Amino acid sequence: MHSLRKQTLLSTIFMIMGFAFGALSILLYTKFGALQKDEVGLMKVMADFAIITTSFASLGVIPVLYKFYPYYNDNLPKRNNELLTIITIVCLIGFIIFCVVGYFIEPVVIKKYQTNSPKVVYYYPYLFVFGFGMLMFNFFEILSALVHRSYVANFLKETMLRFITVALLVLVLTKVINSEQYLKLFSFQMIFLFLILLFYLKKLDVVHYHFKITRVTKKFWKKMLSMQSLVFSGFVIMSLAQTMDAFILSAKQKGEVVGDFALAQYGANLVSIPTKAIIGGSIGILTQAWKDKNYGEIKRLYSRSCINLSLMALFLFGNIWLNAIPVIDTLGIDPKWKMGMTTMFLLCVARCIEASTGINNIIIGTSTFWRFEFVTGIILLALRLPTAFYFISKFGLIGSAYSDILSIIVYNYIRYEYLRRKFKMQPFTYKNLVAIVLAVASYLIAFYGSKNIVGFAGIIARTSIFSVVMIAGIFMFNLTPDAKQLWDRWAKKNVN
Repeated sequence: MHSLRKQTLLSTIFMIMGFAFGALSILLYTKFGALQKDEVGLMKVMADFAIITTSFASLGVIPVLYKFYPYYNDNLPKRNNELLTIITIVCLIGFIIFCVVGYFIEPVVIKKYQTNSPKVVYYYPYLFVFGFGMLMFNFFEILSALVHRSYVANFLKETMLRFITVALLVLVLTKVINSEQYLKLFSFQMIFLFLILLFYLKKLDVVHYHFKITRVTKKFWKKMLSMQSLVFSGFVIMSLAQTMDAFILSAKQKGEVVGDFALAQYGANLVSIPTKAIIGGSIGILTQAWKDKNYGEIKRLYSRSCINLSLMALFLFGNIWLNAIPVIDTLGIDPKWKMGMTTMFLLCVARCIEASTGINNIIIGTSTFWRFEFVTGIILLALRLPTAFYFISKFGLIGSAYSDILSIIVYNYIRYEYLRRKFKMQPFTYKNLVAIVLAVASYLIAFYGSKNIVGFAGIIARTSIFSVVMIAGIFMFNLTPDAKQLWDRWAKKNVN
């Protein structure tokens, strides 16, 4: 647990730093006009396209890494482990196939997006550049998690990426480069970060390429192929479910609306920081626990993740919603950027619901029952695609949030029920409900306690009141044992 706590803490710190740079980049294009709304929307499309690229081009082989890596690692010398070789070759072949398909469907893209989102058409080749970088980075990100270095990948993807983005935006504002050059350079960022991560793992003596088939592959290749083929379908389904909003909005609404959606998702992604951090740190631990049949440890991690992630998500959500509109007013940002605030609120609610269910997806994905993830993925897409299309067509931007909440509730309930029935894992207690009540009470106290304070003083007051009440309540009601353990470790270190 100490290893997971350390990785989660470091990853969370790096992600918060990254979102601070993200906030600065938002300020640069909302207040100072470094980019137009449709260009911000294009960046969102580029990021979502990279998710689709990773899902399709990986051909389902990346999850094979975290499932079978312990078997290779325990039974072979490092330099004779050919699993990385297999996965790298498959990913490169998959990307080539993906590019060929992309070439032939380009006329369809032009037809669908030329009217409302012409920049998507113009920068179409650069979507593949960004996607390739994301594909290779994700591959080595999983490897870094397996060797308990997930925080390094998180630093690169969450902090360094956004720092580079800010640096490029400053170059735009100072007329060193124009927005077109910025977007082209932006597309190469993930390739640059992938090379850094590869170099780091190489220095750790983790990355080796062996071109001879070993006994481990001969023993497990049928299971690996079976998992790959099924997981590939599941990954494609999941990526489509996660990214379809931006593409539907781009096709049916103006590109500027996707810019509003990108800002709304920024707040929602901020709430997801702890979830992303703990997922990266838990992959290696859960993979080994399943291999060792250590069900007690898995159940403990599941229960702890539900309450801890819920508390952290609620803490971030409260602070975000207390200050989102006041920050726009205080900084003198164009009021047009408020258009996505209601959507941001609902997306944050969705992320809190998701956080409250803990790491159920990683628990199932690292088990021998990963086929269930495929089944639930089909259910998710069957629900997400028609609801997203309908709600966006009927309600516009906010329709994407309606679809998101509905699908997350159904999707996570199914996974919760599966773990409860299959493994008797029921992670919730009355403390999960207390956490919600505490967050609402803290919000009301902070809102009404600082209602008449405006400007930066109001932002500081609201943040301080909410944070103090929320943290005090966590300790008062003993909502999570990790809070006390962290406090005791800090006190012991600083008092002595």
